[in-house]
Amino acid sequence: MYLLPSPIDPKPHILIGPPPGLEGPLAVNTRLQNGHRLFTGKLHGPESFTADEQGNVYTGTVDGKLWKIGPDDSLTFITQMGQNLQECGSSFDLEPLCGRPHGVRMNRDGQLIVADSYLGLFSVNPQSGEKTLLLSNSQGAKGVPFAFLNGLAISSKTGILYFTDSSSRWGRRHVKLEVIELNSLGRLLSFDPQTGQVQVLLESLYMPNGIALSPEEDFLLFAETSIGRIMRYWLTGAHAGTKEVVMDNMIGYPDNIRLSDYGTFLVGITTPRFRKFMPPFLDLIAPYPAVKRFLAKVIPLSWYNLLLPRYALVLELGADGNILRTHHDPEGRLTWSISDVFQHRGRMYLGNTELPFLPVLNSWEHS
Repeated sequence: MYLLPSPIDPKPHILIGPPPGLEGPLAVNTRLQNGHRLFTGKLHGPESFTADEQGNVYTGTVDGKLWKIGPDDSLTFITQMGQNLQECGSSFDLEPLCGRPHGVRMNRDGQLIVADSYLGLFSVNPQSGEKTLLLSNSQGAKGVPFAFLNGLAISSKTGILYFTDSSSRWGRRHVKLEVIELNSLGRLLSFDPQTGQVQVLLESLYMPNGIALSPEEDFLLFAETSIGRIMRYWLTGAHAGTKEVVMDNMIGYPDNIRLSDYGTFLVGITTPRFRKFMPPFLDLIAPYPAVKRFLAKVIPLSWYNLLLPRYALVLELGADGNILRTHHDPEGRLTWSISDVFQHRGRMYLGNTELPFLPVLNSWEHS
C-alpha cells in the first residue's frame, strides 16, 4: 500500500490559528430552520441561482440540466448542458459527458450565462433552451485549459463576465482531492462577449469559487474555498488590479458570494470549521503532506462525506468584510452544506451541490 502512487501532490499549509468561536455575530441561532423544501427528489444539487424580471428563478443541477422555477413554484426543464443520457446524475464519472452547471446568471439581454464546470461558458436562451458556446474549457486562457469552471458574475455596466477556474488539475468530480491537496492552482478571469477576449486577472489561487461584484462595481469579492478565505480584487480606482484579504481563518469554507437587496454580501458556507468533538479534519491534516498522500491512496472519495457535519451556515458581511450577522441551522433540519444564498422577491433560495431538494425561506431576518 505504501508503494502505491498517490493521486495528489500536496504542500504543507500552516494555519493562522484555530477558527473563531461561536460568539458575538457568530453565535448559534435557528434562523435557517424557518423554511421548507421544494421539488424533493426532482432537483438534485441546485447549485446557483438567477432570476428574470417576470419572477422566474433559474438553476442548474448535478445531472447537467438547467431548470426554470415559476412564481407559482412550477418546474420547467430548459436544456441539458452536455449529452442528455438517462444515467446523468447517477455518477460523478458521467459529469464530463452530461455537464454540470455551476454559476448561473442573467445578462443584460435576458440570456442565461452558464459556467459549466466541464464544458465552458455558455449563453442559453431561457425560452428555447438554445445554447451558444462562448468559451470552452479546452480553449482555456494563456495556454492553460480550464478544468473546473465555478463562480460567475456579470457587470451590468459593461457586460463583462468574471469567473473562476477552481483548479487547472482537478475537475469538479475530484473536488475532494482538490481540497485535500490544498495547492494554489486556481485563477480569476474575465471574458468580454463582445470581443471574445479572455484575461487572467489573478492566478495561483486556492480553489477560487464564488464571485460577487460590489454595488458600484469598483471591486469584486471572491472565495478561496480550500483555505477558508475571502479576497477583494479592485477593478477601478487607485488600487485597480490589486487584491487584498477581506476575511481569513473563517468559521467555515465559503462557496458562493451574493449581493443582497440591502447591499450586504451573503456567503454560503459549504462546510463549517468550528470544533465539535475534535478539531476539524482538514485542520488536522493541513500541515502534513505525507498524511494527505497516504489518505488519498487508501480512502474512497465518498467516505469523506462521513466527516462533514450536518450544519447550515450563512454569513452576512458588510463592504468592509466585517460580519454583520449569521444564520444557522445547527441540526440540519432544513438543509446543510450551503452553496448559494439568493434573495428574490422576499424569498431566500439556499443552494447545495448534491442534496435532492431546494430549501426556501419565505422571509429573511435583517436587523
